[in-house]
Amino acid sequence: MLKAALYGMGRWGNRLTESVQGSSKIRIVKGVSRDPSKHTEFSQKYGIPVISSYEDVLKDPEVEAVVLATPHSKHHEQVIAAAKAGKHVFVEKPFTLTRATAEPAIAACKAAGVTLSVGFNRRHAPAFVEMARRIRAGEIGDVLHVEGQFSGPSGYALKPGAWRATRAEMPGGGMTPRGVHTLDSMIQIAGLVSEVYAHSNRRVLKADTDIDDTTSMLFKFAGGATGYFSTIFVTGEIWRVHAFGSKGWLEMRGDNELTALGLEGKSERITYPAVDKEQLVLEAFADGVAAKVPFVVPPEHVLNSTAVLEAIVSSSVSGKPVAIP
Repeated sequence: MLKAALYGMGRWGNRLTESVQGSSKIRIVKGVSRDPSKHTEFSQKYGIPVISSYEDVLKDPEVEAVVLATPHSKHHEQVIAAAKAGKHVFVEKPFTLTRATAEPAIAACKAAGVTLSVGFNRRHAPAFVEMARRIRAGEIGDVLHVEGQFSGPSGYALKPGAWRATRAEMPGGGMTPRGVHTLDSMIQIAGLVSEVYAHSNRRVLKADTDIDDTTSMLFKFAGGATGYFSTIFVTGEIWRVHAFGSKGWLEMRGDNELTALGLEGKSERITYPAVDKEQLVLEAFADGVAAKVPFVVPPEHVLNSTAVLEAIVSSSVSGKPVAIP
C-alpha cells in the first residue's frame, strides 16, 4: 500500500481522493492546503488530516509519495522538491507549462531514483485502451492521419480571479484542462509531434476571464503522419480521437465507444463498461512504485506534450508554424 499526501484540495483533489477509497494499492494519508480550516468537511469525510506545510509533508517518514493537483505553474518546483526528499511523484496534467521547466523536473526524479507519473487518466479509458491495442497489432495498417476533439462548456463555469481563469495558468485555452489528454492520445498513436500550426482566440468568454475559448491546431508527426485537433471551451461536450491508416480507421467517442472500419464492409461499433479512470491512473502509479519503474508515462511523451503546448501559444501569436526539435 503506497501512502501518499495530496497537495491541492480543490474539486479535482477531492475527486482523486474519492477514487482510491478502498483501493488496496494506494491511500491518501494527508492533505496540504494554504488554509486547512477550509477543508474540515474533507478531513471528516475521509479521516485525513490537512496541514498547511508542503515542507512538513516532505519530511514526514509516513508519506512515501505526493499527488500534486496544484496550479500548473507550480508543478516543476514542487516535483523537484519532492524528488530531493525521496518522495515518489504523481502530478496532474499538464506536467509543466514549458519544456525548460519540464526537463529539470524529470531529471530530478531520475537522479533521486523516484517514480514519476502524470495524470493522463484517459490512457485508461476502455475505448482508448482497445483502440491503441488494435493499432499496435496492425489492424489499420500504417497510421497516416489522426484527428482529435476535446470540447465542452467548462469555460462558462470559470470564476474571475480563480487561477484557472488566467492566461498564465491556462495557455492555449482548453488545452491545459482538456486538450492535453487528446494530445497525449495522439502522441501514443502517431508518435512525437514535430511541427505545430495553431490558432487560438477568445470568441465568447468575457474580458474578466482572460483565456482563449477556441483553439485549433495542425500537427506534423516525426514519423510522417499528419493530424488536426481542436478544443473549444464554450460548446457541447465531446471527446473523440479518430485514427486513419492504410487498412482502415478507428474512432473513439467518449470513454466507452469505439467504431472500426476496414477497407470494405460495414463499420463495427463496440461499447465497453465504464471504469474509474482516476482510480486506475493512481493505481498504475502505485504499481510503478512497487515495480521500481522510473517513469510510468514515457518522459519523451511528457516532454513532447509540454513542448507542443508551448508551441501552440507561440504559433497562435506569430501566425506561423513552429518546429519542435
